[in-house]
Amino acid sequence: MRIGLLTEGGYPYVSGDARLWCDRLVHGLAQHEFDVYALSRSQHQEDEGWVPLPRNVRRVRTAPLWMAEDDEVALGRRARRRFTECFGELAAVLCGAPGASSGGASGAAGGISGGASPTPGCAPASEADRFANALYGLAELARDEGGLTGALRSEAAVRTLERACRAPGAHRTAREARVPDLLTVAAHLERALRPLSLDWYEDDGLGAVDLCHAASGGTAALPGLLARHFTGVPLMVTEYGVRLRTHYLTAPDAPPAVRSLLAAFQGRLAAEAYRQAEVVTAGNTHARRWQERCGAEREKLRTVYPGMNARPFAEVGESPDCADPHTLVWVGRVEPAKDLVSLLHAFAEVRKQSPGTRLRIVGAPAGPEGAAYLGHCRTLAAQLFPDEAEGPHVAGDNPVSFEETGGPELPAVADAYASGAVTVLSSVVEGFPVGLVEAMLCGRATVSTDVGAVVEVIGGTGLVVPPRNPRALAEACVALLRDPERRARLGAAARARALELFTVEQNIEAFHGIYLEIVSRAPVRRVLLDGAGEPLPFAVPAEAHVPVRWTAASPSLAARTGPGWAASRPVRATTPLPAPEGAR
Repeated sequence: MRIGLLTEGGYPYVSGDARLWCDRLVHGLAQHEFDVYALSRSQHQEDEGWVPLPRNVRRVRTAPLWMAEDDEVALGRRARRRFTECFGELAAVLCGAPGASSGGASGAAGGISGGASPTPGCAPASEADRFANALYGLAELARDEGGLTGALRSEAAVRTLERACRAPGAHRTAREARVPDLLTVAAHLERALRPLSLDWYEDDGLGAVDLCHAASGGTAALPGLLARHFTGVPLMVTEYGVRLRTHYLTAPDAPPAVRSLLAAFQGRLAAEAYRQAEVVTAGNTHARRWQERCGAEREKLRTVYPGMNARPFAEVGESPDCADPHTLVWVGRVEPAKDLVSLLHAFAEVRKQSPGTRLRIVGAPAGPEGAAYLGHCRTLAAQLFPDEAEGPHVAGDNPVSFEETGGPELPAVADAYASGAVTVLSSVVEGFPVGLVEAMLCGRATVSTDVGAVVEVIGGTGLVVPPRNPRALAEACVALLRDPERRARLGAAARARALELFTVEQNIEAFHGIYLEIVSRAPVRRVLLDGAGEPLPFAVPAEAHVPVRWTAASPSLAARTGPGWAASRPVRATTPLPAPEGAR
């Protein structure tokens, strides 16, 4: 098969989100060919380069979301009217205002491609249909005119958005939007809709693949939606973190109008992606519940756990007795969501019952906010645990240490888990707890807070307590520290569970099976002929590996130029830049 892998801020960039699992997927499915269509998020990300690509990655096409040159497309009167109608209908859906099909004044639905004017007496189009008609209407306009970047960045777009917000029936938060709010929302929509202006959807682009696999929701899935709309390529969506949930967590301080309108856009785009996708996979049940809440049909949903490489943890996992029985270990990125403050207060309670216990906090801060939080935690640890000395002539030693991997004491992450008998997770927000799976692969007993997918991952092989409850966290840690036999049983069970569910091999096998299932149900869009010009039945079996022969673009395609900010590069394994050691 030939897979179009769609990413946003991810693979093949060194610092990309979900870069690791995409890389393992492409390497693991060497019998298939991959075309990567990547949207980058920053100049820094592009400057860092790509990870080494295997030979089955035949082409990489990239486009930046962080900047865009004006496409210099001057829309004529009719095209401007189409844009106003389509964008106005899309904005009306986000604002909750009625469209033309409901008697409103936000735009004429009859001018939107794919959505004919409603017949008198018929029921009005659903919100999902209105959003889809507006979205694909904009896509067809962009295809006809050569791009919509300038139109989406224009004052006309802001005024259209303002009219939708002020229309009768719009949500209260939308009606309260001020000019700065409208400008912010318009800028976000322009970036999110930038794939509309790309030239990726012709027969020599995504039209040539057998399946589009969006490696995340949101903007990454938009090229797959357009490829399905224009050429009928089946779409698959994978999410390890639902974009709408991420929006709520990362934009808590935005004005209410901005949060409401952008959340409406993310929700509508997610619902359309779920509706058009053949299969939607989630990395855990927690994400799967979010997908159902956003409109995904249950029969389309599959849970595919992230695959992790178990080999770096094999030696530690097979030697459980090497740990210090009086040491607790925390491993992860240092940031407020990890709630190390509660962990330090819990450790103070642990020290009252087990005075000789130590706590090793292993991890680097995540950005400036993480650095400030790390400084706060260091200060709190110094206050809670004044340096203790065994005698008057011996220097004191704080029982809490803050460390990072890569040094002589902890050269690798596995060494951090090996240094303690119990691994602790104290987060208040968590998606799929990768650090917890690493501890399980190391055969360590764990104490975790009940957030995200923790209970699903643990599955009865560790202790779980409520978040922000230092006393409960301390009692669970003391219970395991005092019972080495129980620690050994839980650690062995945790390692067996991790090896069964969370390895690279099971992840690759699951996606391979889903690929075959989707392609076996999809209609054959390419007809192969024999020497006499007759169709060859069964000429495109699901698992056939046909070498790709690139052909010159037709004159009509050659004459059509895409946006200057999108790049296309055929690649081989030697083209990309090598990834730095330990990049994840």
